[in-house]
Amino acid sequence: MKMPEKNPGTWAELFAWAAQLAPHIYAPALSVVIAGLRVLYGGGTWRQVWLEGALCGAATLAIKPVLIWLGMPADLAVFIGACFGFVGVEKLRERADQVLGRKAEGQ
Repeated sequence: MKMPEKNPGTWAELFAWAAQLAPHIYAPALSVVIAGLRVLYGGGTWRQVWLEGALCGAATLAIKPVLIWLGMPADLAVFIGACFGFVGVEKLRERADQVLGRKAEGQ
């Protein structure tokens, strides 16, 4: 049985695609890991670990386009994601309510 010809360019394309996608993956992944470790350290359940990690990862993923829109470096999402994971979604929600409440009162 004859093997089809191997295309070495396929690996290069695959690695280029992975390198292009990596910044969109490692910022939320770091946030998920930090949030999960924080919940485990605090004695939380596995359900809390998964939910907190997913919420922090989603918040990190959502902040990246905002950074680009504001003209800031997109790699700043890694630092912000780590902060999200460390602080947690409950504190982020409280802070967002404070900020949005002030803005609504000022109108």
